[in-house]
Amino acid sequence: MPYVFIALSLVLGYLIGSFPSAYVVARLRKGIDIRQVGSRNMGAMNVFYSVGFAYGILVLALDIGKGVAAVAIARATGTPALVQLLAGLAAVAGHNFPVFLNFRGGRGGATCIGILIYIMPWGIPIYFGAFLLSLAITRYPTLSYSLAFLCFPFIAWLIYHRWDYLIFSIAILLLPAVRYVPRVREMRKKGGSWKHVFYRKGLKDRL
Repeated sequence: MPYVFIALSLVLGYLIGSFPSAYVVARLRKGIDIRQVGSRNMGAMNVFYSVGFAYGILVLALDIGKGVAAVAIARATGTPALVQLLAGLAAVAGHNFPVFLNFRGGRGGATCIGILIYIMPWGIPIYFGAFLLSLAITRYPTLSYSLAFLCFPFIAWLIYHRWDYLIFSIAILLLPAVRYVPRVREMRKKGGSWKHVFYRKGLKDRL
């Protein structure tokens, strides 16, 4: 395997991930820097609340697509499975630290979803079902899609029987989780209790 294809897969993965979907959409629609409003996160949920529902859906699709595209391109070049997974990680790194915005980006949750549903498509209905169940209980979209992530290690183990996918799905979930810790602390301070952090009165209830 020529090393040029490996290097190309990783570089393209990072550059694809670096495309600042939320920033571009918010700038074009409202002329705002999405990193300066709401939760100050450059992600789909902040666009939902700060720009509009349809634009949030657009950003969500684009960010998921970045994860899909990074792995798909690496696979198309014929690189080994490990390189394909690393290309996905490169896309998450690009989203979190985009070269086009002085390395100040989002948390990478949607891009992680794109990677995982591409390599384990049988997990799509399971993930979606877990998301809807969690959303019905907590009424908190961000927490719900985060909790739904937990199904992927089990999908990798029980459906795909792939230890590399199992380890990868656990490792990749740590990336957005670690970056979300400061936000959780901020919400705890604003909400006054842990209950308000993890359970909302409605979808529009936001800290």
